[in-house]
Amino acid sequence: MKKSVFLFAVLFFASANIPRSRACTNFIVTRGASVDGSVMVSYSADSHTLYGELYHYPAARHKAGDLRRIADWDSGKPLGAIPEAPETWSVVGNMNEHQVIIGETTFGGRPELRDNTGIIDYGSLIYLALQRSKSAREAIEVMTSLTGQYGFCSGGESFSIADRDEAWIMEMVGKGAGGKGALWVALRIPDGYVCAHANQARITVFPKNDPENCLYAEDVVAFAREKGWYSGSDEDFSFSDTYHPLDFEGARFCEMRVWSFFKDFNDDMYRYLDYAKGENLKNRMPLWIQPNRKLSPKDVMNGMRDHLEGTELDMRKDIGAGPHGLPYRWRPLTWEANGQKYFNERATATQQTGFWFVGQARRWLPDVIGGILWFGVDDAATSALTPMYAGVTKIPQCFAAGNGSMIEYSETAAFWLVNQVANFAYLRYDLMGEDVCRVMHETEDGYLNDIPRADAEALALYRKNPGKARKYLTEYSDRQAANTFQRWKDLSRYLLVKYIDGNVKKEQDGKFLPNRYHTTATSPSQPGYPEWWLEKIAEDTGDKLKAIE
Repeated sequence: MKKSVFLFAVLFFASANIPRSRACTNFIVTRGASVDGSVMVSYSADSHTLYGELYHYPAARHKAGDLRRIADWDSGKPLGAIPEAPETWSVVGNMNEHQVIIGETTFGGRPELRDNTGIIDYGSLIYLALQRSKSAREAIEVMTSLTGQYGFCSGGESFSIADRDEAWIMEMVGKGAGGKGALWVALRIPDGYVCAHANQARITVFPKNDPENCLYAEDVVAFAREKGWYSGSDEDFSFSDTYHPLDFEGARFCEMRVWSFFKDFNDDMYRYLDYAKGENLKNRMPLWIQPNRKLSPKDVMNGMRDHLEGTELDMRKDIGAGPHGLPYRWRPLTWEANGQKYFNERATATQQTGFWFVGQARRWLPDVIGGILWFGVDDAATSALTPMYAGVTKIPQCFAAGNGSMIEYSETAAFWLVNQVANFAYLRYDLMGEDVCRVMHETEDGYLNDIPRADAEALALYRKNPGKARKYLTEYSDRQAANTFQRWKDLSRYLLVKYIDGNVKKEQDGKFLPNRYHTTATSPSQPGYPEWWLEKIAEDTGDKLKAIE
């Protein structure tokens, strides 16, 4: 009990005063849609003020009368306390020791449905469910019963909820001030399909008599009728259209990310491009699709790195990318010029990610070995995921909660090191981005290739002594995290030496070339700016920079 109280205090103070924006992305891959038969969920926790760290709740037994104190995940605000469960499971990030995985994206919904008197916020709901559930269905039961008893104080949320066998999407809103409980629908994604959500409610009409595949709050339709928001038949009731109606921003900023994931695995998705662009909201995209090939963990990882490359909206291709093809736009997301409102694209990969993961549940292995949380911090397009087995009993120092914060730099924290590399690369993305991606993929692919060997060693130990297997997995995950940290430390130094002051040093056989006297570097190249950018400068400055012949 003392350990769990101490851990709560660490996480509470580490997360205090860090409000998060509504800007996350989840991909969901069912067992029949994956190359190896695993269930996968991805999640990017995107916020300009969220510190990237890997949470850990050890398994524990609790006495009658023990309380779990609840603090809002976004702000750290104390919300109250609820009775502890008699037994709670070990949780590493957003996966527990039974291979249950939960992610989320916030859609907000009708503001009047937020219950500020409730005790349970969406972040606490996730980690409570992970501590108390052994399956996805059980997690849904825990989440809905907790909000029913203590109230849901967050805005509307979409949740990805998966285990070794099933994957679900659940959407939930509160009932307003003093309204205990929540309005929700949960749908099981058909095996062989993939799903996604990104800050827009996506469940529309749902079956009312198929409890194997659809669960929902008994009053989800009746509540809308009472409020005067819906008057049609129960069969035609749409959760999204009632509780979070779609608009241009919901399509362009949110559904666009879903579309860009779907398009890579289904040849028919371009028929929905006008919808994703916000031009034809009636051409609504399906909730899930059947992919044209099975997805590997690497496919999902790369999907999280998307900047709309290869489409007409490619963020590297317009003038906003600057002369070096930067696929990022600094906030705010919308802006005005000459009295006209404009916007920046909102792609999946974004600079403000705190942490991200791809959770993988593999039913053919014991749970503590079968579950892998591929974990990373900061921008998904400039960071590598490191394997953290579900059975670990300790978090690597570079990812540990409390090692630095958004207002406290730490030399041993991965978050600060990865940000250091990314923010330097943003200055000359067309050149440095290639070096970062090379190291990113080398590191990540090395881990992916080594997992079968680690699985086999852990399984051999598990058959003799499960405790020794968990010790091995903890040490293995720790070594891989240390390796990632060292690779990024080396990368940071390499980039600085190679690209200092806008120059590019020449290399041969992995070493920078010296001059003939070995006193300094050989003359570096100076790539300068692309011709189209120079023409823009000449056009904008007129005669000011024109040389006199």
